[in-house]
Amino acid sequence: MDAYKPPFTITNKILSLVSSISEKLGRIVTINELESKPHLRKNNKIKSIHSSLKIEANSLTLNQVYDVIDGKAVLGEQKEIQEVKNAYEAYEHIGEINPFNIQDLKKFHGIMTKYLVKESGRFRSGEEGVFSGDKCIFMAPPAQFVPQLMDDLFGWMNDVKGELHPLILSSVFHYEFVFIHPFSDGNGRMARLWQTAILKEWKPIFEFIPIESQIEKFQEGYYDAISKCHKTGESTIFITFMLEQIDQILDEIMKQVNQDDNQPVYKLLSVMECGISYSTQMLMKKMGLKSREGFRRNYLRPAIELKLIKMTIPDKPNSKNQRYIKV
Repeated sequence: MDAYKPPFTITNKILSLVSSISEKLGRIVTINELESKPHLRKNNKIKSIHSSLKIEANSLTLNQVYDVIDGKAVLGEQKEIQEVKNAYEAYEHIGEINPFNIQDLKKFHGIMTKYLVKESGRFRSGEEGVFSGDKCIFMAPPAQFVPQLMDDLFGWMNDVKGELHPLILSSVFHYEFVFIHPFSDGNGRMARLWQTAILKEWKPIFEFIPIESQIEKFQEGYYDAISKCHKTGESTIFITFMLEQIDQILDEIMKQVNQDDNQPVYKLLSVMECGISYSTQMLMKKMGLKSREGFRRNYLRPAIELKLIKMTIPDKPNSKNQRYIKV
């Protein structure tokens, strides 16, 4: 019997996106600024966690996700808080993943779904479908076929990993994994984590590139691409979609790493975490500044004018309750 080969076509659009992504990665690695900016690395990792969980209907805000990770008390559903803790543990140990090992997949599913899923770390024993309201829009393959389908998928990955570009391989895996739906819960989270793990194996910088946040911005397109692939029986549309999202998120990363830390505006941005609101006093304390007028003139106003920071109460700029958020 011939080895399994997932059906897809490498188009000129896909090749163009691979070239664009590779060129942007080369510029980022050459600059190498992300390594010297731990706040950016932490922010991007937490953005990945928040976005991946939000796609799966976790209602915690980015601020609340930060608080859970920092060990603070958070008012929210215990299940959602546990999802954050589990995802953070998984992403913190992403460097230990061998993305071509099926036992690692089960191990990290166990981490991602700890205390939440009865079959945590094990392939599902029941049938699963994807629903839109009460309507079933997709039925996953029967449970008895899952072990063989997953063996075939990992066998294919190991066969082609030295030949097929990781950007394409990881996207094919992502789609095929979602199609097989091997676990009773957590399939979307695991698919996104595993694509990141495959890409990190190729370029370590992917550990700190929040692809998940880009998917969350275009969530409707994400599910639409998956649905179209289900209908066509191959993953070309999904590969193209994922490469477009990676290409776009790299534009944002390049803006981050190209910021000049010697400029006052970027010194201000460097002490702010995405999604967190800050008062003037909080920011001045973080930066060790004492002159309120100097802070406003040299740091705050230029950042607002550049649309790098936004006010929480834009209609009342002088409100005592005014806070500032990094855009």
